[in-house]
Amino acid sequence: MADKKIVIVGAGPGGLTAGMILARRGFDVTIVEKQAHVGGRNAELKVGGYSFDTGPTFLHQKFTLDEAFQEAGRDSAEYLDFVALDPMTRLSWDGVSLETSPDPTRMAEGIARAFPGDEEGYRRFMADHAVKMRTIYPCLQRPYHELKAYLSTTLMKALPYVLTRKSVVDVLDDYFRDDRLKLAFTFQAKYLGMSPWRCPALFSILSYTEYKYGIYHVRGGLCRISDAMARVFAAYGGTLRLEAPVKEVRFSGARATGVTLEDGTRLDADDVILNADYAHAVTTLMNGRSRPREEMERKKFSCSTFMLYLGLDTIYPDEPHHHILFADDYLRNVEDIQGERRISDDMSIYIRNSCVNDPLVAPAGKSGLYILVPTINTRHNPDWRTQAKEYRDKVLERVERRTGMKDLRQHIVEERMITPQDWRDGLDVFMGATFNLAHTLDQMLYLRPHNLMRGYENLYLVGGGTHPGSGLPTIYESARISSNMICDSHGVAYERADFASALLA
Repeated sequence: MADKKIVIVGAGPGGLTAGMILARRGFDVTIVEKQAHVGGRNAELKVGGYSFDTGPTFLHQKFTLDEAFQEAGRDSAEYLDFVALDPMTRLSWDGVSLETSPDPTRMAEGIARAFPGDEEGYRRFMADHAVKMRTIYPCLQRPYHELKAYLSTTLMKALPYVLTRKSVVDVLDDYFRDDRLKLAFTFQAKYLGMSPWRCPALFSILSYTEYKYGIYHVRGGLCRISDAMARVFAAYGGTLRLEAPVKEVRFSGARATGVTLEDGTRLDADDVILNADYAHAVTTLMNGRSRPREEMERKKFSCSTFMLYLGLDTIYPDEPHHHILFADDYLRNVEDIQGERRISDDMSIYIRNSCVNDPLVAPAGKSGLYILVPTINTRHNPDWRTQAKEYRDKVLERVERRTGMKDLRQHIVEERMITPQDWRDGLDVFMGATFNLAHTLDQMLYLRPHNLMRGYENLYLVGGGTHPGSGLPTIYESARISSNMICDSHGVAYERADFASALLA
């Protein structure tokens, strides 16, 4: 299919996944990226001699990434050095901590020590969610651009899990007595940028997936995944154009005919894939067909994040790789975030101290800390420029008080901060909503932006703003879905990689 040209706007995880799959299947593929590097929110962030992941810091549901590489004719293990983490994450409340593990015996023992009597609830949760995962997972692998998709046997089986008014917290009420332990099985809703009290019940599979199949670090950082995909893409003859921002998509009727770059360069295409932030793309890049910003703002969006990337002149070897410090009043914290108006001082904090397992991300004898604080998006224009320094100090004070890093601020030698305004203004993330559109029932499946964009014959979406949703595995899956739809439209045969079935059986 070398005569069929594909242009992909954006070299984030979705664009790179689609690029390497389609290039392997014989298409003439060009990826255009406005930044000087690949990766999007999965890119490397260099701060002095320290290397950080801009966004995602661990990989769950690794088999989806493995399948994406397999469909590109490659083995992910030949490109990436995966480290299975056990313990996975330390979860800390005031006075109580739990080290999570993918080993069911170790996990049950840890729960018994921290929350005596609730270990049996963990066993029931895992058994029940094995069935739930097997039922729901196939629904995440197919497109929903046509209503007839709802007639599929696969989705009909899953509807009892989907069409419920229960939240993730409601589900956990059936398994655990201690409210703190429930948070150990609901905080994963933050991957969707949502409150677990409002997140649809079907997403309880997130914690199951994590505790069943584990999480992985990639030596050098998760940014190496995007770098590896770019190498695979190039090996199949794909063209990558960096520092090439797109001005607009061109159209002829319902067909996208290519893109025009900011410098005036015109790239023709038989199909166009948008991997830019969805809301940003449809309000700015559609060449007279852009949707009004006010219309997009009426949709529900995820939270944002306040980020600190700290280069230290020391290592804290006794601190965990991943650590979550829960807010003292977690419900109030997430209600503040969902309310989108109040920046909560009683914040939850995620810390990655990857140097304890990875010597590649900092100079010898030094380390880098990645700190993420979920907070409000920019819908109501909070002024982070006047608040950022004070908020940064509050975050670091809480880290020092609740971890073993009592002298943290004395060891900071390099620093970078990203506020919700920076996500919005510097990285074109609509409303600073780092996890994209919210995953509410009225913004899922057919009601989420389609992989084949509504109203167009050949304009496709990949990334967190389309089906199946945000998070690295689902973004990879969105790229596979859109790639397969393009192949189907041109009569190009392909074989689906399937590592999941054996694992889910």
